[in-house]
Amino acid sequence: MSPVDERGASAGDMRSCAAGFVARVTARNRLPLDYSVASLRVVDFLVDGLRKGGGERERVLETLFGLGAYVGEVLVRRAGAEWVDLDADQRACFGQPVAVRMPDGRVWNPVGKVQNRFDLGGPGESLRTFYLTLHGRARRAVA
Repeated sequence: MSPVDERGASAGDMRSCAAGFVARVTARNRLPLDYSVASLRVVDFLVDGLRKGGGERERVLETLFGLGAYVGEVLVRRAGAEWVDLDADQRACFGQPVAVRMPDGRVWNPVGKVQNRFDLGGPGESLRTFYLTLHGRARRAVA
């Protein structure tokens, strides 16, 4: 079982998971993690820093999960998504216990997207671009 699965994360945990991650990261640094779309550039920068620092995926998995929770929470607050628990088949497909469902019913995997950014890098895996090109967003920002 991977460390992410061992966390036993559920949809109901993800908002507090994101908030806890932001509190830990911003306590030491002045990072503008304010749940804005623009803050997703900071997430790209942080993931790239983990990659360039030579971090092995297993050693940074908790940080990647926290960043994924943050990205998902941006989708919840800005795009009208909601956190959902995945069933067994979806968990096998996404490799995660939770995802977000957009207003049009599509399910997206922000934790997996962050992990892809770490594994693959490059502008094609940008989390800001992911948001901007995401299908199923609400037309107006959700508070």
